[in-house]
Amino acid sequence: MLKKIGRLDITAQREIDEKVVEIFALLDKKTDKAREKAHEKLFDMAKTPNYFIREYLGKKLTEYHDQRVFYHLARKMLQHKLYGIRATALFYFYNRYFDDPDKVLGYLEECHDTVPWEVESVINDIWRRFPKEMKKKMLLWLDSNDEKRRALSFHGMENIASRDPLYIMNFLDKAIDDKSVEVQKKITHILTQVARSRPADCYPYIYEWLLDADDTRMKTIWVSMKKLANIVVQKSKRDKSQEFIMLTHRTIQDWKNDENKNVSQMGQKLAGILKNKPHSN
Repeated sequence: MLKKIGRLDITAQREIDEKVVEIFALLDKKTDKAREKAHEKLFDMAKTPNYFIREYLGKKLTEYHDQRVFYHLARKMLQHKLYGIRATALFYFYNRYFDDPDKVLGYLEECHDTVPWEVESVINDIWRRFPKEMKKKMLLWLDSNDEKRRALSFHGMENIASRDPLYIMNFLDKAIDDKSVEVQKKITHILTQVARSRPADCYPYIYEWLLDADDTRMKTIWVSMKKLANIVVQKSKRDKSQEFIMLTHRTIQDWKNDENKNVSQMGQKLAGILKNKPHSN
């Protein structure tokens, strides 16, 4: 019996392999009755709550000799009422077009709000393997009227935080005044990732944002900078470079004495964190 949660061991993978072989054999018979039985077996496996079964099963389906069969079936599965069946279909398309990011991204656009966990996982992997293509596509997603798609455009961007901070900061510059709470949460997450790895590139942008910030923007910046200030004063040295610590201290000190009211108020509040050394974010 396959586990409802948790990663797959060799025994579980072999059990899935055996069931997939049975499904393929039924499809080879090319009869309506056999095809219905194959679909029944497939759906019974795919509707599992176990993410890793869905992932493995979707990949195994790409091994069938006639992919036309699964292409049309997977298209229908993407619209199924059960989450697991939709997710398995996405993993099928992801593995079928593994080296074609444009096609995969097309499927992600189609089901970004119906299988969010799997979409986030795939996006994260595409960022690692195809950053150039992702940079272009995510700019288009950021312009979407769909709030969920805009928020999703930030996912996985931390993969290039240290390599291309200017791309990320320019990306954030386009989104800094987005009224969506979900987008604001994504901005603060990515902002803290970039600042921790490339503070010299990050803090000048934040300063410019502060100069004419409204209440919404001030809140977004405050949440981000509060996290960063608390990281500085934490006793743990994990994921904390000397450059990050030094530049954060210096930036906050400079902001305290700035002529701009927004900047000075932000600097004073952050300086209080450095002085009082709170333990929570």
